[in-house]
Order: sequence, then structure tokens, then C-alpha cells
Amino acid sequence: MKRRHFLKASGLTGAALSAGPSVFAFTDFSKTKISGKPNPICVATWNFHKASKKAGEMLYEGASALDSVEQGVRVEEGNIKNTTVGNGGAPDRDGNVTLDASIMAPSGECGSVVYLKNIAHPVSVARKVMEETPHVMLAGEGALQFAIQQGFKKQNLLTEESEKAWKEWLKKKEYKPIINIENHDTIGMLCIDEAGDIAGACTTSGLAYKMNGRVGDSPIIGAGLYLDNEIGGAVATGMGEAVMKSVGSFLIVELMRQGKSPQQACEIAIKRIIEKNSNYKDFQVAFLALNKEGEVGSFCIHKGFTYVKYQNKENTNTPSEYYI
Repeated sequence: MKRRHFLKASGLTGAALSAGPSVFAFTDFSKTKISGKPNPICVATWNFHKASKKAGEMLYEGASALDSVEQGVRVEEGNIKNTTVGNGGAPDRDGNVTLDASIMAPSGECGSVVYLKNIAHPVSVARKVMEETPHVMLAGEGALQFAIQQGFKKQNLLTEESEKAWKEWLKKKEYKPIINIENHDTIGMLCIDEAGDIAGACTTSGLAYKMNGRVGDSPIIGAGLYLDNEIGGAVATGMGEAVMKSVGSFLIVELMRQGKSPQQACEIAIKRIIEKNSNYKDFQVAFLALNKEGEVGSFCIHKGFTYVKYQNKENTNTPSEYYI
């Protein structure tokens, strides 16, 4: 089906996207609060099964959703084989490894850090920003100074492997995101604990060989991560610029507030990006959502994105539905 015909048939063009009926509409939009509690559950972008297992096991041992998401994503931040998150992340064009992260609590409190150097676990610094300062976001040298004051230790995050790849890239200096190749893939995680509370975290080293100073969607509350403890939450991965321009995670939570399922909400968010970006075939964006009933939804532009879920002490990896 041609794109214009698909969008027309889906009611996703122009004002219809925001105001008119669509194939995704529910008949009952009165449901603004979710009742009942699912078994503890953890979902995370991509097949980061060790991270979800860590968080999931904590949940089943009675840990809070907030503690679980922090410790879960820290697994990948500390994984030097993962060149998209934390220690070992691919550098920018000037050879700097700069990290972005955010975390959000059931209370709605949140914290984030951007352009953070030399600290392996930015998500934990983000939590300290949330809990120990009156601010939401700290950046660059200020974020590093705060981290050191909080007891975090500086270290070189540019591994031999990442440095070698960067020097090879310098020979041609060609830049083009590779769809579904993990040169820009974030770990975003959502957890619901035994109390029925939801928390989320998102952490990344950003686009490989990005411009010095570039910040993506991951540390931006409402873009890479958003949640409401009465409704559910959403996280994003892929081309951060497209996610930021759509405020995608916030949009998904608001659609769930209106009565949409997590799946429906993710599909609408992706199709909005498609409508607003004529070059959408050139990049990947994926959303993952979880509502307070424990229902999971995911949608992406290109085939290839997967998400991992830990529930009932089982870890499963599921291919996402997709547009292309």
C-alpha cells in the first residue's frame, strides 16, 4: 500500500491525526485510571536479557520498581561489549565518550544527566540529581562535578575496541545511521513492582561519531522516557532527533490515558513520526510501552527491533511489530 493511501486510510493525515477518528479509536475514553495489579514485570528495549533478568529478579525479591530499573540498566552501562551504552560506548567525532541518562520514579519525580564524561553509570548520577538536588537535569562539566561530589569515580570510558573503530571511521568520516545495527541503540526499561508502582530509566552513549555536544532523546523527560503511575509508561530507542520532535513517550502515555492500549499508542506515535518526516525510511525509531495492567505494546518503523520481558520469573525476547 502506498504511504499516502495508508495514512489516508488510517485517518492519520493532518488534523485527523489529532482530532478525528481513526482505526485505533476505542469507543470508551472514560477510563483514566487502571485498577488491579499485575505480577511484577520488567520490559526493556532490544534483547538486553541480562539487564531485564537483573531487574526482574529484584522485583520478585520485593525490590521497588525504582531500584530495579536503576540496577537493571546499570548491567548494560557496565558491559564494555555494548558500544551504545555506558563504559565502552562509541565516541563522538572528536573521540569523546559522552553519556546521557534519565530516570523517573512513580511519584513523578525525575532526574537526568547529559554530555557526562568519565562516569560509567550515568543512570545512578541521574537518580542522585532527582533525589539530592532541586533540579531535573545537569549537563557536562556541572554533571561531572556533581557526580564526583556524590562519590562517583572518574574513569576512561573509551575502550581499546571503541578507539580502534573510531580511528577507522576517521579515515573516511562518513556518517549515516545504520538501521538496527547497534550504533545508536538505547536501553530503555520500565518496571512494575509488587506494590503496583511503575518506574523507568533510559541510558545511552548516543549516536556513534555524533557531533561534539550532541544530546539525544534518552535524557529528555517526555521524549526518551515518560510515565504516569496511574496510567503506565513508555520508552524510546533509535533516532533521537525524531523522538524529541514528536515528544514520543509523553504522547504514548497520554494516548493510553485516553483509553488506547499500549500497542495502539505506540503505533500512533510511530505513524505520527512517519507523517512528519519524509526521510523516515532512512532511520529507525522504536517505542515500547507498558500500562498499569501489565499490558505491553511496541511498534517501530523498520523490521528488526525486539524487546525483552521478564515476568513470572521467565525472560522472553519478542520481535516488535513494524511499519516497513
